Parts: sequence; C-alpha cells; structure tokens
Amino acid sequence: MSRKKRTALSAAAAGLISLSIAIGIGRFVYTPILPVMAEALGLSRFVAGLLASANFAGYLAGALFAAGRLPGARHTWLVGALAASAITTGAMGFTTALPMLLALRFAGGVASALGLVLASAIVLEVLVEAGRVQLSSLLFAGVGAGIAVSAVLVSALRAIGIGWAGMWVASGALSLLGAAVVGLLMPAGEAMPREARNGHAVVSSALLRLIAAYGLFGFGYVITATFLVAIVRADPHLRVLEPVIWVVVGLAATPSVALWTRIAGKTGLARAFALASLVEAVGVAASVSWRTEAGVFLAAVLLGGTFVGITALGLVRARTIAGGDGRQVLALMTSAFGLGQIIGPSFAGWLAQGRTGAAGGFGVPSAVAAGALVVAALLSGKG
Repeated sequence: MSRKKRTALSAAAAGLISLSIAIGIGRFVYTPILPVMAEALGLSRFVAGLLASANFAGYLAGALFAAGRLPGARHTWLVGALAASAITTGAMGFTTALPMLLALRFAGGVASALGLVLASAIVLEVLVEAGRVQLSSLLFAGVGAGIAVSAVLVSALRAIGIGWAGMWVASGALSLLGAAVVGLLMPAGEAMPREARNGHAVVSSALLRLIAAYGLFGFGYVITATFLVAIVRADPHLRVLEPVIWVVVGLAATPSVALWTRIAGKTGLARAFALASLVEAVGVAASVSWRTEAGVFLAAVLLGGTFVGITALGLVRARTIAGGDGRQVLALMTSAFGLGQIIGPSFAGWLAQGRTGAAGGFGVPSAVAAGALVVAALLSGKG
C-alpha cells in the first residue's frame, strides 16, 4: 500500500472517531440518558427540550465560528474541540443546576460543530489528494457508530445499576480516550482550507430553496431524534425496547451515507434529498402513530437510515450549486439547519407538556415535524 493510501485510510479512521465523539456521543448521547435523567431530577418535557435546544444553539455558534479563519493548525483545533466535547459531556454528571446544565450543553454544541467541520475539512482534503474519495462514507459513518456505541454503553451501565450521572461521566471518559486516538491518527492538514482562497459563493434561487429545505429538515428530524427513547419509555407496552431502540438508530445510521450517495448517483442529489426526506417523514410519523414494537423499530430504522445521509446530501448539493468559498455555503446551510434544530425540541417539549395523548404527548409535534419534512422534499426536489 502506498504512503498516500495509508495516510488516507488513517485520516478516514480518525474522521470516523472524530464524528463519533463530536456528534454520535457529544450531541446524541443525551437521547438515551434523558429518560433516566428526567425521572431522577423531575425535569419537565419543556426543560428537557430546552436542554436539547441549548446544545443545538451551541452547534450553530460553533459552526459559524469554524467557517471563519482559525489561527494556527487545524489539527490542534480539532483535538482541542474533541477534548472539550468530552469534558463538557462528562461534566454533565457533576451538577443538577439547570443554568449549569444549559451552559454545558451549549458549550458541548460549540465543540461538536468545531469537531464536525474541522474533521470533515481535513479528511476530505486528504482523500481528494490521495484519490480515495470513496472513503468519505467511512468518515460520516462515525455519527452512527458513535450513537450505537454510546447507546450500548448507556444500556450496559443502566443494567448494572449506574445512574444518569455515571452515564454522563462514562460517556465523557470514552470520548476523551477517542480524542487522544484522533490526535495520533489524524494528519496535520493545512492551517487554512483551500476553498477559502476561492471567490464568493453564488446565492441562487435553487440554493435558497435548498437552504429552506435544510432548515425544515433540521426541525423535522430533531424532535424524534431527541425524544424517541422518551416516547418508548412513556408507553408501558413498549418500555422493554428502551435499552435497544437507540442502538437500532445508530446501526441504521452507520451505512446511510454510502447508501444515499449511491442512490444520488442514479437519481441526482436533488431527488435523493427529496426521497430521503419523505422516507424520514414516514419514520417520524410511525414513532407516534404505529404504537407497536414493529412500528417503533420502523421509526428507528428510517430515522437512523436517513438523517446523516440527508445531512451529507444537502451539504454536497449546496457546494455544487454555489461554487466559490465553501465556508460561506457551510455557514448559510448550517444557520438554517441550526435554527430548525434549536426550535424543534423546545417546540415539542412545550406542546407535549401536560399532554397524555399519543406517545406521551408527542403526537402533535411529531405530526408537524413530518409535515416539515414533506415540505422540505417538495422544495429540494425542484432542483
């Protein structure tokens, strides 16, 4: 194997671990821990949604910061961001004060976004130079892998009687170990991305439609992604699935980018984005309308099998449409996506508060989320 190919494989593996830490654990370990934590601390659904929104607000801030010019080596920034994600995750287990919990989730969101943007920038540059772009699916598989690993960890800890605080601490410790591995595996990369030297991005009507669709996708997926385990826990007939349902989401997410990239190769990016949004809408609706084990498993598979793929398809299509400075396009897309994510959990928690209807009160917000995904499909499908 040539030196360039070995470097590409090392970079892709480091990228997988980076996204596992920054997104799979840093952002989404909250989902399997939430029901146990909410029960122990007496958190209302609105507060639970508020904590999720704080993390997504931090993600938006971090992504916009990462899209600018960062002084120094990106490798150093990446390892620092992953370490910060690990520390803020673990620190959640040492406090019960709501302001501190909100601050930690916001800071964790900033670190997650930096980890995602920097890992993607470094890895994709290495893969393009080595002619191994197909390994990018390994990079994005990190999101699903992180979700699956952290879900198994939380389930195992719960089985031996470890409470919510221990779950946070263990997740942070695992992330810190992963950050050290990334520091060893990840190539240094350039201090400044190549695309930053290009011209300004072109904001066309097609890009504006895609940005709107991306924001609706952020709103549409995040309600189920935040509350799926809580929905399962709220139903006595489905509670037995609580330890495994988030593992299913992670396992379905792991190969999703490769799957949707292949579909996009046959249908085009716009139609693939639209199709994936419609498939996800079915999963979101199934999470509250099909109250059986089969229905919940379908919801988990369709959610996991689409949301990472849609994220990748949207960013690639935006880059294709706009040209110019890739950081500008990233900022525009991430702003819309971030706003959707910020609004979604708080909206769902507020609407579900005090309700005892479908799936513990999440029926109406999930229906709204599914509708948002359908609109996203219509907007993006116009190409």
